[in-house]
Amino acid sequence: MTWDDEIDASGLLCPLPVLKARKRLKALAPGAVLRMICTDPAARVDVPHFCNEAGHDLLTARETGTAQIYMIRKGPSQSPNEA
Repeated sequence: MTWDDEIDASGLLCPLPVLKARKRLKALAPGAVLRMICTDPAARVDVPHFCNEAGHDLLTARETGTAQIYMIRKGPSQSPNEA
């Protein structure tokens, strides 16, 4: 799968990976895909919740060693939770 932008949030703890993803997604066009790498165990819960609340699509979530890799497609419009 290809992506339009990437964040390496390895070593950052909750809520920083989600906050960085939110900021980066705001700058992307609707439909663009963000690849995020993180090592925070809480991201397994936080990232899907963020995507659901903000109207983004969580395309994939997989683990490689100690890292998780998320592919997030920006939703069609900004939701009130992103403001």
